[in-house]
Amino acid sequence: MKKILIVGGGTAGTMTANNLAKKLMPEIDRNEIEITLISDSSKHVYKPGAMYVAFHKSAGNEFIREQRSLLMPEIDFFVDEAVDIRTKENCVVAKSGKKYNYDFLVLATGCEVAPDRIPGLKEAGDWFYTYEGAQKIAKKFEKLKKGRVLVTINFPKTPNIPHQCGIAPVETTMMLHDYLTEKGTRDDIEIIYTYPKEAQAVTDGLFLQAPTSNVLPTIFDSINVKHKTSFTLNKVDADKKIAYSEEGEEMEFDVLMSTPPFIAAKVIRDSGLSTAKDNEGWLPTDKESLKVIGYENIYTLGDTVNLSVSKAGGTIHNQTDVVADNIAAEIRFGYPTESYDGKVIAVAQMGLSCGMPLWYDYEEDVKPTPCSKLGSFVRLGFNKGLYWAAARGMI
Repeated sequence: MKKILIVGGGTAGTMTANNLAKKLMPEIDRNEIEITLISDSSKHVYKPGAMYVAFHKSAGNEFIREQRSLLMPEIDFFVDEAVDIRTKENCVVAKSGKKYNYDFLVLATGCEVAPDRIPGLKEAGDWFYTYEGAQKIAKKFEKLKKGRVLVTINFPKTPNIPHQCGIAPVETTMMLHDYLTEKGTRDDIEIIYTYPKEAQAVTDGLFLQAPTSNVLPTIFDSINVKHKTSFTLNKVDADKKIAYSEEGEEMEFDVLMSTPPFIAAKVIRDSGLSTAKDNEGWLPTDKESLKVIGYENIYTLGDTVNLSVSKAGGTIHNQTDVVADNIAAEIRFGYPTESYDGKVIAVAQMGLSCGMPLWYDYEEDVKPTPCSKLGSFVRLGFNKGLYWAAARGMI
């Protein structure tokens, strides 16, 4: 019997497990294949829902489900935190002490916020990338009547790696404008959007890809959002509420809405599989096969990879079929058959009632498209309904 082990119960792990079960059902029925998924939680959390919590558009409960309910019955599921990846033994050791053997391993452990990597950010900053963080900043926005909201973005130290969901800082800046307008406090609150000097292929811009970076000044000017490039956050004084940049500037704030540093999960950072800078843990990934470079039976996808594409669900949706098809092909034919082209498809929430379709790949940067209420309806419809079908591998 061939054993397929998936580590991680987020979007990437769940989609891939279900896709593998569908593709390999004949082998599963003949007891030739065993698919196991392990996760450190019994809950499945849809992370993009947190931004709606930040602006009082959701309590968050509709974005959380039981992990077991999202998996096909043919998949074995265990709540067990992976702590050691032993590639020579083809096994993963969990916190419980149990060893999970594999013939094929899929690492879908995502990434996590690491605000402590910038002095003072953990104490003074707020973010919408976790539900706890979103609930905290929602309370601050409710109480804020006047002052300044400073938006800062941090990129990994490893070159050409994006932070989680590259468009999210733009989305939340525009959502904040709409939220404060609804409250009637927008005229008394200054919003300043800043961007680091170096952002993947873009220098002195406002986004990580040039076409979008070039149109953002006009968009921000139209809603009176001030913007400044070359502000690479270096440290924060929590008592004085001052943010300092590597370029030598400082800015005061009342609320610091930050995209914090991100790092891979601890089990990946401790695995010895990564050579990423600053012990960030990104896995060296073949851009086409999505195998971990140097390991023929280990695949990875989603937020764990060291690829230049967005760490977002719109990326995972296009990667999961490649991983599942390749593993199925290796089992049946002895070699992988599919290649990932870097495709990312998503709808950006550009304010509370406007959605912008976006797509790009390795060869072509994202192209801004017209924003519409229909786009927002599609985005909300996916977030609050269709996502659960996608996670189950149905669409």
